[in-house]
Amino acid sequence: MQILPIANSFAREVHGVDCTQPLAPADAQTLREAWSQHGVLVFRRQLIDEDALVAFSEIFGEPERIVREDWASKQRSEIIYISNLLDRNGTAIGGLGAGEITWHSDQSYQTFPATGSFLYGVEIPKDHGATEFANLRLAYATLPPTLKSQADKAWGVFSYAHRSAAYDESPEASAKARARSPDVLHPLVHHHPTEGWGALYLDPGTMPGVEGLPDDRGRALIRELQEHATQPQFVYRHEWRMGDLVMWDNGFTLHRRGVLDPTRPRLLKRTTVKLSPDLHIVPLTRKPEAMPA
Repeated sequence: MQILPIANSFAREVHGVDCTQPLAPADAQTLREAWSQHGVLVFRRQLIDEDALVAFSEIFGEPERIVREDWASKQRSEIIYISNLLDRNGTAIGGLGAGEITWHSDQSYQTFPATGSFLYGVEIPKDHGATEFANLRLAYATLPPTLKSQADKAWGVFSYAHRSAAYDESPEASAKARARSPDVLHPLVHHHPTEGWGALYLDPGTMPGVEGLPDDRGRALIRELQEHATQPQFVYRHEWRMGDLVMWDNGFTLHRRGVLDPTRPRLLKRTTVKLSPDLHIVPLTRKPEAMPA
């Protein structure tokens, strides 16, 4: 097994691993440590069925089932489909199938976010729908002192209702999901449990504001942090190929998808796992109703 830099980016490509086969304990631990340090790992030319995708994900954490059950696989409920395909009745297979998706972090609206994400490319239109990842560890290390001081003390409001308003493809399912996902608070800065380095924790499309700040000032702080964090020197752009498996740590990365042609078939399968707080950044949480007066 080799773990090599991708161009000049922070992401790493893993060679010599068949993700359908059991990993030796030492190799599994090497991958866990590499993931917790670099944030994005890429495996090329994989041929993975749904059982194998779940099994590989389980090496790194406990699978989580997301609030949108209508996007889930009928064979393995741990898997959701990211797709623009329709079934024979004209019903969408999965969700988030078309259009650009802005910078975000998976599951940030949860009380205990499952921060490990895996995405496997099954049907990939050439030259469309690249995914960009921004490294919030590198961004935090280079924040101007005044902005860093503000971020260090701030708790963000994370709201599924705010997020879902941007892509309400199924109002009934989205309403059920909102009822199960009340607003939560997370600090805007976390520190790695073993290395101690700091990283921002952001999800601009899910954050209507910042605790204790007027709406306009809170949104301005979020916007300023996002603009800093998504500068080109902090971003890895993944150009998808069929058979790619990409895993990323939402504890210190953002990601977004580029513009898609809705007429070109696209299908990816995603799993999400709860990562160990002993090795990964796992966001702290407070509920708004638990805040002191």
